[in-house]
Amino acid sequence: MPEFDLDNFKKSWQEQDVRPKYNSTEIESMLNKSSRNYVKYILWISIAEFFVIFCMNLYYSFLGDDTNSFLSILGKLGVKSTTSLEAGFTHLYFGLKAISLILTAFFVVRFFLNYRRINIESNLKKLILQIIKFKKTVNLFILANIFLLILFTIVLTVFTFSVLSQQNIHLNNPTLIGFLVGTILMTAISVVLIWIYYRIVYGIILKRLGKNLAELQKIEEEQQ
Repeated sequence: MPEFDLDNFKKSWQEQDVRPKYNSTEIESMLNKSSRNYVKYILWISIAEFFVIFCMNLYYSFLGDDTNSFLSILGKLGVKSTTSLEAGFTHLYFGLKAISLILTAFFVVRFFLNYRRINIESNLKKLILQIIKFKKTVNLFILANIFLLILFTIVLTVFTFSVLSQQNIHLNNPTLIGFLVGTILMTAISVVLIWIYYRIVYGIILKRLGKNLAELQKIEEEQQ
Protein backbone atom coordinates (compact mmCIF):
# COMPACT_ATOMS: atom_id res chain seq x y z
CA MET A 1 0.00 0.00 0.00
CA PRO A 2 1.55 3.34 -1.02
CA GLU A 3 2.53 5.65 1.79
CA PHE A 4 0.25 8.65 2.22
CA ASP A 5 2.22 11.94 1.93
CA LEU A 6 0.29 14.77 3.57
CA ASP A 7 2.55 17.49 2.15
CA ASN A 8 2.13 16.21 -1.41
CA PHE A 9 -1.60 15.91 -0.90
CA LYS A 10 -1.89 19.51 0.32
CA LYS A 11 0.21 20.74 -2.59
CA SER A 12 -1.91 18.83 -5.11
CA TRP A 13 -5.12 20.12 -3.53
CA GLN A 14 -3.90 23.74 -3.61
CA GLU A 15 -2.93 23.43 -7.27
CA GLN A 16 -6.38 22.19 -8.27
CA ASP A 17 -8.48 24.62 -10.27
CA VAL A 18 -11.52 24.99 -8.04
CA ARG A 19 -13.03 27.85 -10.04
CA PRO A 20 -16.46 27.11 -11.52
CA LYS A 21 -16.43 26.12 -15.17
CA TYR A 22 -18.63 28.09 -17.56
CA ASN A 23 -19.17 27.52 -21.24
CA SER A 24 -19.22 30.37 -23.76
CA THR A 25 -23.02 30.52 -23.78
CA GLU A 26 -23.17 31.04 -20.01
CA ILE A 27 -20.40 33.64 -20.11
CA GLU A 28 -22.18 35.44 -22.94
CA SER A 29 -25.42 35.46 -20.95
CA MET A 30 -23.68 36.92 -17.87
CA LEU A 31 -21.91 39.57 -19.95
CA ASN A 32 -25.19 40.48 -21.67
CA LYS A 33 -26.94 40.94 -18.33
CA SER A 34 -24.04 42.94 -16.90
CA SER A 35 -23.84 45.20 -19.96
CA ARG A 36 -27.56 45.90 -19.86
CA ASN A 37 -27.28 46.85 -16.19
CA TYR A 38 -24.46 49.31 -16.95
CA VAL A 39 -26.54 50.91 -19.70
CA LYS A 40 -29.46 51.12 -17.26
CA TYR A 41 -27.25 52.91 -14.70
CA ILE A 42 -26.29 55.57 -17.25
CA LEU A 43 -29.96 55.96 -18.20
CA TRP A 44 -30.90 56.53 -14.55
CA ILE A 45 -28.09 59.04 -14.06
CA SER A 46 -29.10 61.01 -17.16
CA ILE A 47 -32.74 61.07 -16.00
CA ALA A 48 -31.59 62.36 -12.59
CA GLU A 49 -29.53 65.07 -14.33
CA PHE A 50 -32.57 66.08 -16.37
CA PHE A 51 -34.71 66.51 -13.25
CA VAL A 52 -31.93 68.42 -11.48
CA ILE A 53 -31.62 70.84 -14.41
CA PHE A 54 -35.41 71.13 -14.62
CA CYS A 55 -35.72 71.89 -10.90
CA MET A 56 -32.87 74.40 -11.07
CA ASN A 57 -34.57 76.16 -13.97
CA LEU A 58 -37.80 76.36 -11.99
CA TYR A 59 -35.98 77.67 -8.94
CA TYR A 60 -34.06 80.37 -10.79
CA SER A 61 -37.15 81.32 -12.79
CA PHE A 62 -39.21 82.05 -9.68
CA LEU A 63 -36.91 82.36 -6.66
CA GLY A 64 -33.35 82.70 -7.92
CA ASP A 65 -31.43 85.87 -8.71
CA ASP A 66 -29.27 84.78 -11.65
CA THR A 67 -30.64 87.63 -13.76
CA ASN A 68 -29.87 90.20 -11.07
CA SER A 69 -26.39 88.71 -10.59
CA PHE A 70 -25.51 89.14 -14.26
CA LEU A 71 -27.04 92.62 -14.40
CA SER A 72 -25.00 93.60 -11.35
CA ILE A 73 -21.85 92.52 -13.22
CA LEU A 74 -22.91 94.70 -16.13
CA GLY A 75 -23.51 97.52 -13.65
CA LYS A 76 -19.89 97.25 -12.49
CA LEU A 77 -18.87 97.75 -16.12
CA GLY A 78 -20.85 100.99 -16.18
CA VAL A 79 -24.03 99.68 -17.81
CA LYS A 80 -27.26 101.37 -16.78
CA SER A 81 -30.09 98.95 -16.05
CA THR A 82 -33.19 99.62 -18.15
CA THR A 83 -36.50 97.86 -18.65
CA SER A 84 -35.57 96.83 -22.20
CA LEU A 85 -32.18 95.52 -21.02
CA GLU A 86 -33.73 93.42 -18.26
CA ALA A 87 -36.41 92.08 -20.63
CA GLY A 88 -33.81 91.29 -23.30
CA PHE A 89 -31.57 89.41 -20.91
CA THR A 90 -34.52 87.57 -19.33
CA HIS A 91 -35.57 86.28 -22.75
CA LEU A 92 -31.99 85.36 -23.64
CA TYR A 93 -31.42 83.55 -20.37
CA PHE A 94 -34.72 81.69 -20.71
CA GLY A 95 -33.68 80.59 -24.20
CA LEU A 96 -30.33 79.29 -22.95
CA LYS A 97 -31.99 77.34 -20.13
CA ALA A 98 -34.52 75.90 -22.57
CA ILE A 99 -31.72 74.76 -24.90
CA SER A 100 -29.94 73.09 -21.99
CA LEU A 101 -33.12 71.29 -20.94
CA ILE A 102 -33.97 70.20 -24.49
CA LEU A 103 -30.43 68.90 -25.05
CA THR A 104 -30.52 66.83 -21.87
CA ALA A 105 -34.01 65.53 -22.66
CA PHE A 106 -32.86 64.57 -26.17
CA PHE A 107 -30.03 62.44 -24.82
CA VAL A 108 -32.25 60.91 -22.13
CA VAL A 109 -34.54 59.70 -24.92
CA ARG A 110 -31.53 58.47 -26.92
CA PHE A 111 -30.21 56.56 -23.89
CA PHE A 112 -33.65 55.03 -23.29
CA LEU A 113 -34.00 53.90 -26.91
CA ASN A 114 -30.47 52.45 -26.85
CA TYR A 115 -31.25 50.67 -23.60
CA ARG A 116 -34.41 49.14 -25.09
CA ARG A 117 -32.50 47.88 -28.12
CA ILE A 118 -29.75 46.40 -25.97
CA ASN A 119 -32.23 44.96 -23.47
CA ILE A 120 -34.16 42.97 -26.11
CA GLU A 121 -31.24 42.11 -28.40
CA SER A 122 -30.34 38.41 -28.45
CA ASN A 123 -28.03 38.29 -31.46
CA LEU A 124 -24.43 38.63 -30.24
CA LYS A 125 -23.11 40.62 -33.20
CA LYS A 126 -26.01 43.09 -33.10
CA LEU A 127 -25.62 43.41 -29.33
CA ILE A 128 -21.95 44.34 -29.76
CA LEU A 129 -22.87 46.96 -32.36
CA GLN A 130 -25.53 48.39 -30.04
CA ILE A 131 -23.06 48.67 -27.16
CA ILE A 132 -20.52 50.43 -29.41
CA LYS A 133 -23.25 52.82 -30.55
CA PHE A 134 -24.28 53.46 -26.95
CA LYS A 135 -20.70 54.32 -25.92
CA LYS A 136 -20.47 56.79 -28.80
CA THR A 137 -23.75 58.39 -27.71
CA VAL A 138 -22.44 58.83 -24.15
CA ASN A 139 -19.22 60.43 -25.41
CA LEU A 140 -21.27 62.72 -27.65
CA PHE A 141 -23.40 63.70 -24.64
CA ILE A 142 -20.28 64.68 -22.69
CA LEU A 143 -18.88 66.72 -25.58
CA ALA A 144 -22.28 68.34 -26.21
CA ASN A 145 -22.45 69.60 -22.62
CA ILE A 146 -18.95 71.05 -22.84
CA PHE A 147 -19.77 72.68 -26.18
CA LEU A 148 -23.01 74.05 -24.70
CA LEU A 149 -21.11 75.70 -21.84
CA ILE A 150 -18.65 77.33 -24.26
CA LEU A 151 -21.54 78.44 -26.49
CA PHE A 152 -23.38 80.00 -23.54
CA THR A 153 -20.24 81.87 -22.52
CA ILE A 154 -19.78 83.21 -26.05
CA VAL A 155 -23.44 84.28 -26.28
CA LEU A 156 -23.33 86.10 -22.93
CA THR A 157 -20.03 87.76 -23.84
CA VAL A 158 -21.43 88.96 -27.17
CA PHE A 159 -24.54 90.20 -25.36
CA THR A 160 -22.37 92.11 -22.90
CA PHE A 161 -20.36 93.85 -25.60
CA SER A 162 -23.56 94.58 -27.53
CA VAL A 163 -25.02 96.36 -24.48
CA LEU A 164 -21.77 98.26 -23.95
CA SER A 165 -21.87 99.39 -27.56
CA GLN A 166 -25.53 100.45 -27.35
CA GLN A 167 -24.83 102.59 -24.29
CA ASN A 168 -21.59 103.95 -25.79
CA ILE A 169 -19.46 102.57 -22.98
CA HIS A 170 -15.78 102.07 -23.74
CA LEU A 171 -13.82 99.95 -21.30
CA ASN A 172 -10.25 100.95 -20.56
CA ASN A 173 -7.55 98.35 -21.20
CA PRO A 174 -7.14 97.07 -17.61
CA THR A 175 -10.91 96.60 -17.20
CA LEU A 176 -11.31 95.01 -20.63
CA ILE A 177 -8.37 92.66 -20.12
CA GLY A 178 -9.61 91.73 -16.64
CA PHE A 179 -13.09 91.00 -17.96
CA LEU A 180 -11.84 88.82 -20.82
CA VAL A 181 -9.27 86.98 -18.69
CA GLY A 182 -11.86 86.37 -15.96
CA THR A 183 -14.39 85.07 -18.50
CA ILE A 184 -11.87 82.73 -20.14
CA LEU A 185 -10.56 81.52 -16.78
CA MET A 186 -14.02 80.79 -15.37
CA THR A 187 -15.02 79.01 -18.59
CA ALA A 188 -11.86 76.88 -18.53
CA ILE A 189 -12.42 75.92 -14.88
CA SER A 190 -16.06 75.06 -15.59
CA VAL A 191 -15.07 72.90 -18.59
CA VAL A 192 -12.49 71.04 -16.49
CA LEU A 193 -15.02 70.44 -13.70
CA ILE A 194 -17.62 69.17 -16.15
CA TRP A 195 -15.03 66.90 -17.76
CA ILE A 196 -13.96 65.52 -14.38
CA TYR A 197 -17.57 64.95 -13.34
CA TYR A 198 -18.47 63.02 -16.47
CA ARG A 199 -15.20 61.06 -16.51
CA ILE A 200 -15.84 59.96 -12.92
CA VAL A 201 -19.60 59.33 -13.08
CA TYR A 202 -19.80 57.99 -16.63
CA GLY A 203 -16.18 56.95 -17.11
CA ILE A 204 -16.24 54.20 -14.48
CA ILE A 205 -19.35 52.64 -16.01
CA LEU A 206 -18.04 53.01 -19.56
CA LYS A 207 -14.76 51.37 -18.58
CA ARG A 208 -16.57 48.32 -17.21
CA LEU A 209 -18.86 48.30 -20.23
CA GLY A 210 -15.78 48.37 -22.44
CA LYS A 211 -14.38 45.29 -20.70
CA ASN A 212 -17.65 43.46 -21.30
CA LEU A 213 -17.56 44.55 -24.92
CA ALA A 214 -14.05 43.16 -25.35
CA GLU A 215 -15.11 39.81 -23.85
CA LEU A 216 -18.19 39.63 -26.07
CA GLN A 217 -16.02 40.33 -29.12
CA LYS A 218 -13.72 37.45 -28.11
CA ILE A 219 -16.71 35.11 -27.85
CA GLU A 220 -17.92 36.22 -31.28
CA GLU A 221 -14.49 35.54 -32.78
CA GLU A 222 -14.43 32.08 -31.20
CA GLN A 223 -17.86 31.29 -32.65
CA GLN A 224 -16.81 32.19 -36.18
